Parts: sequence; structure tokens; C-alpha cells
Amino acid sequence: MKKIQKLVGEEEKLRMPIAEGLPWTTDEPKCLIKPPVKKNTIPIDLKLHSDIRAVERARFAHQVAEKGRLIKQYKMERERQQKLEEEEEIKRLRKELIPKAQSMPYFDRPFVPRRSEKQPTVPREPKFCIP
Repeated sequence: MKKIQKLVGEEEKLRMPIAEGLPWTTDEPKCLIKPPVKKNTIPIDLKLHSDIRAVERARFAHQVAEKGRLIKQYKMERERQQKLEEEEEIKRLRKELIPKAQSMPYFDRPFVPRRSEKQPTVPREPKFCIP
């Protein structure tokens, strides 16, 4: 019986696993080498399309404003020249014009209208339907 109990006890021991710890090491812990420190990244100047477009648009707006200013200046100069020419023309006409009396019409012969020598127009029927 003792033998049977011994075998049963061994089987039970085999059924229940025993947790075993890690083996003791005699090695000293390794000193890890620190990785080299990286340099700070230098930011790159970004050229956004919207910034480029804004610069081009500002340049275009400046050109349009300059053109509008030149046109306005040209119109004012032209109006001034035209005004001067009109004033000179008025002065010249005033010097040339001398008031003269108009001759009186003759009323001694009466006006008799004459009959026209043209033939009268012949009336014709209007064509309302187009064939």
C-alpha cells in the first residue's frame, strides 16, 4: 500500500506544475551606451503657393491702379486742352464777328405758289399674305 500511495503522490506532483524562478545570474548588468544626441533640425523656409499668388495679385493690383491713375490724368489733360481750344475759338469768333444788319425782304410782289409738275402717286393694294 505504501507503494501505491507513493505512486499516487508522484502522479499528483507531476499533474500540478511547480513554478520555478529564473536562475540566478552571476553576470554584472551591462551599461547601455546612450545613442548620440541629434542636432536640432533647422526649419526650411516654405514657399506656399498662396503667398506667391498674393504677391502676384498685389503686383497686378498695383499695375491696374497705376493704369487707372494714368488714364484719369490723361482724361483731365485732354479736357483741359479741349477747354482751352474752345475758349480760343470763342475769342477768335468774337473778334471776327461784326454785327451787320440783314437786308429787308421784298414784299412788293405777292407770293403765288405754283402747281407741282410731278405726277401724283398711284395707290396700290397692300400685300398682306406672303406667298
